[in-house]
Amino acid sequence: MSQNDFNQIYNQYKQQGEEQAMVEESMETNSIGKEKIVAVRKNDDGDIIAFKTESGRELDYVTALDEAKLGKLAHVDVFHKYGRDIIRSEPDGIKANNLDQLPPF
Repeated sequence: MSQNDFNQIYNQYKQQGEEQAMVEESMETNSIGKEKIVAVRKNDDGDIIAFKTESGRELDYVTALDEAKLGKLAHVDVFHKYGRDIIRSEPDGIKANNLDQLPPF
């Protein structure tokens, strides 16, 4: 089998996974009542410093962190790294909904 065959098979596998993740996200019921983050604000270093929700609320990082810990924000996780808590997108295989990929506000 050639390198191209391996790449093609892997790319098909990844594409199927992304499609399945999108289906599962649209069918997900555990985010009912939770707000979805739709845009982010970054500082000059490219760090996310604020979030905008689908209802139009603008949250500073600490407020969003607190709400994420309480389970009020959909599709994000909080984890501890670098000596502090950090918000990140749920690892669902969909690059388009990653926090870093969301549009600015």
